Amino acid sequence: MSPGHVLLVDDATQWKPDYPVHRVVPVREYLTGPEWSGVRDLRVVNLCRDTQYHSPGYYASLLAEARGHRVVPSVRTLQDLSRKTLYGETLEALEKDLDRALSRATRPPEEDRLELHVYFGWTASPELGRLARSLFEAFPAPVLRVELRRKGMWHITALRAQGLRAVPPGEEEAFFHALEGHLGRRWRRPRDRRTARYDLAVLYDPDEVLAPSNRGALAQFIRAARKLGMDAELVTRRDLGRLGEYDALFIRETTAVDHHTYRFARKAASEGLVVMDDPDSILRCTNKIYLAELLARARIPTPRSVIVSREDLDRAESELGYPMVLKIPDGSFSRGVFKVRSRTELQERAGELFRASELLLAQEYTFTPFDWRVGVLAGEPLFVCRYHMSRGHWQILDHSAKGGAREGDVDTVAVTDAPEKVVRTAVRAARQIGDGLYGVDLKETGDGVVVIEVNDNPNIDAGVEDAVLGRELYLRVMREFLRRLEARTRRP
Repeated sequence: MSPGHVLLVDDATQWKPDYPVHRVVPVREYLTGPEWSGVRDLRVVNLCRDTQYHSPGYYASLLAEARGHRVVPSVRTLQDLSRKTLYGETLEALEKDLDRALSRATRPPEEDRLELHVYFGWTASPELGRLARSLFEAFPAPVLRVELRRKGMWHITALRAQGLRAVPPGEEEAFFHALEGHLGRRWRRPRDRRTARYDLAVLYDPDEVLAPSNRGALAQFIRAARKLGMDAELVTRRDLGRLGEYDALFIRETTAVDHHTYRFARKAASEGLVVMDDPDSILRCTNKIYLAELLARARIPTPRSVIVSREDLDRAESELGYPMVLKIPDGSFSRGVFKVRSRTELQERAGELFRASELLLAQEYTFTPFDWRVGVLAGEPLFVCRYHMSRGHWQILDHSAKGGAREGDVDTVAVTDAPEKVVRTAVRAARQIGDGLYGVDLKETGDGVVVIEVNDNPNIDAGVEDAVLGRELYLRVMREFLRRLEARTRRP
């Protein structure tokens, strides 16, 4: 398929005969059509009506990024717009210009409430043109609905990404003009802000049962930071408002997109802190469908996989057979992962999971007595473990066990003693995500090594993952924080 651009819509009938000529693709065709994975140098404009988490529009942006396509809006933009707690601070900086612009308008508004649409940085109100451009730079989306209210001064009270159907009939021509202008521009990414101080916040949940680090490991991280001249402090979800006091954030709590851990990462990154896990890594790692597409594109071996919509059960059955593994996209710690042995089980389990997500991931079932876990930091191997299956179960964690989740045994080996192909494959997989701290799970079979998943928040427990390196493991992580902080200090 030739390079260029595509416009994604909810269904083909949305694109009327009198609209401009563009390559228009229904979103479900883009989501499930295998041919799209092989397309290179493609620009995607996502015009779907619903882009909320787990919707087809959300998955369109997610898979576009996994496929290396340049998409607007990005998943990060969609997530930022999902809660005012994420986008509110950005709007505060724009409201002074907003109030000044409306006060000086030729015909100041008489009403105390206004609503406008912004198309690729353009709006029909000339006096708000600067605001529209600033909003698009901060939240690149084809259509933004902006709600303004006057309470003494003018405020932006709501901001939402919308699709093609939200364009009023009288503004269609303006929308298409803005679209043409956008497609004619070179692609660029926003620049990060920089800062240079040496205080580290370690986010954790004191009540989390399956936390990524136990108390002993948290204490070791704090000691290692202090040994290198950094102040480290444990913080909890209540400390979001204090992030500006720190220079770096280390998340040691199980992450999720629709969760305060992502809000911490997003705010820290926007304020120029060094962050692990960074928000992009959280977005990429917490969705198994994104990972499957990304690894397939990079030709990193994985179990045979099928992205499943409600209409694709036959395809999963014919390509994978039974038993197969069915996964909810954003499960963690083996949650939301099920083995199905028959068509009846497939239909029953899929029916349950589709209540939470428009797409599922089906993979061939491969049993091994243990999974390899390779910790990767800044593109280099940090530790290697063997995670054995829970007794009498096919997973490392058995959530069906009486009395709570039951784990299998773990043993740690030196990186140099682990199979070279396992380590090499893990590092390749982690580098597809970014340059942070990751845990890559792999299976070693008679047919070779396959990657099961990449975790953005890998377990590092005292007495387990540090069994070989000891205190040096914690120092390596803290040295990477220090290296990044010093690099930002040196930049002009």
